[in-house]
Amino acid sequence: MKNKLKMVYWKGEKFWLGKLLEHPEIMTQGETLEELEENMKEAYILMTMEDVPDEYEVKEIAFTV
Repeated sequence: MKNKLKMVYWKGEKFWLGKLLEHPEIMTQGETLEELEENMKEAYILMTMEDVPDEYEVKEIAFTV
């Protein structure tokens, strides 16, 4: 399953830093922009899919808040 998420990022003193707009609690860093992107993908998977088995289904649900 492919997800497209938006990452905001900036250059710090030593590293590139970024966080996901859709999941602002997921934040990481990298020495290069490419490394930041790879680290972000890994962080997203760890935070959202770590305890999900390889065989799973996806269903879109709607609700009102």
